Amino acid sequence: MTIAEEKKEMRRRIRTQERELSPRYKEQSAAAIAALVCALPDYRDADTVFCFMGTAREIDTRAILNDALTRGKRLCLPLCTAEPGIMELRAVESLDRLVQGAYGILEPAPECPRLMPDEVDFAVLPCLSCSRAGHRLGKGGGYYDRFLAAYRGSAVLLCREQLLREDIPVEPHDMPVPWVVTESGLYEDGVPARIE
Repeated sequence: MTIAEEKKEMRRRIRTQERELSPRYKEQSAAAIAALVCALPDYRDADTVFCFMGTAREIDTRAILNDALTRGKRLCLPLCTAEPGIMELRAVESLDRLVQGAYGILEPAPECPRLMPDEVDFAVLPCLSCSRAGHRLGKGGGYYDRFLAAYRGSAVLLCREQLLREDIPVEPHDMPVPWVVTESGLYEDGVPARIE
């Protein structure tokens, strides 16, 4: 089995497992994860934050998005383009500026200002699953792999503890993310870490 086939099979298994999680666990874990992210010093010190809008099957990030706006940070979200695997970072001043995108995901309106990755201080990234060491299993579109290849700022992966996997298949282009936040806490380079 190739690494690509292993990833495809793991995505299938993780999606099945995610569907079996209770709504109560999903709600509680999302709230705990958001609170931990908002307590991270790199997040608090960031002027510009990039964050995804969680779908029903992902971690609800609205608490992070609202916190960033309340603190007066410049907030940007991904806007998927017509070119496969390419997303643009678009600044929003209100979550009311989000519109239904091509994949049914709320995203910035096309007229929202575009930012470049080097303008972002802190990035909050999704995954289907990841390891504590920050190897992520995405949905397979390559959007975040391309972002990570161009990004040099602080970044954190969000993952529910029950969906963590230490056997994530890794390809040469896969970029690990040094910080992982679950409802249980922060992992830095695979090791539990304290939030100061």
